[in-house]
Amino acid sequence: MANRLKQKWRSGKATVNGWMAIPNGFAAEVYAQGGWDSVTVDLQHGVQDYLSMVTCFQGMQPHGVLPMVRVPWNEPGIVGKVLDGGAYGVICPMVNTRQHAEMFVASCKYPPQGTRSNGPIRAGIYGEATGYQKTANDDILCIPMIETREAIDNLEGILDVPGIDAVYIGPSDLGLSLGIAPKLDRDEPEILKIYERVLSETQRRGIFAGLHNGSPGYAARMIRMGFSFVTISNDSGLLLQASRAAVQTVRQEAEGKV
Repeated sequence: MANRLKQKWRSGKATVNGWMAIPNGFAAEVYAQGGWDSVTVDLQHGVQDYLSMVTCFQGMQPHGVLPMVRVPWNEPGIVGKVLDGGAYGVICPMVNTRQHAEMFVASCKYPPQGTRSNGPIRAGIYGEATGYQKTANDDILCIPMIETREAIDNLEGILDVPGIDAVYIGPSDLGLSLGIAPKLDRDEPEILKIYERVLSETQRRGIFAGLHNGSPGYAARMIRMGFSFVTISNDSGLLLQASRAAVQTVRQEAEGKV
């Protein structure tokens, strides 16, 4: 499967990403039919593990969404393993320096561009027509997270690392790092100024910028601002929102009988 996110970004289009915390293949099968361009399995803050990630990928696969993973940390073993399991993109948290970014990219790339070990036990099944190892370095998305004051201070150095396709802003951790409350949809002037700087620096280098959002309206606003990659909440959050809205509607329209 070609990396359609790269294709859309290069054509000037933004993409909408789903986010999975629920470790269940049927949930992934249903969720993947929501119209997402990609779906990211969250191994950092969700309740997913490696086997549930693979099961979720299997549930997604018939529906054409691009499978991605947020790894729990910048550790070469887990980065290589999620790629071997079939991830077409890796989002890596807490990349705060150029050295962190270099280590992350090296973990994603086969030699000579990197140090990834060969053994795409599942991913290779879907790359036999062209040879997975021949295309993986070009197809895999390497996406470090920018989510701390330190990362902002080192932004240009991080972005100058060869092999980075995009960066992904974590608004909650960014807020914590700056001494303000963690949340997703932010309007603080100092945060919006950081977003503008990230967009300017990425666009200058032909790199793309992504952002985690709490609501569809804010995500659309961020696309208009210039972001190419937006996530809306996650599967468990959207499930809770929809459930609450449904129950509230019944209670309001049942005229006191519930």
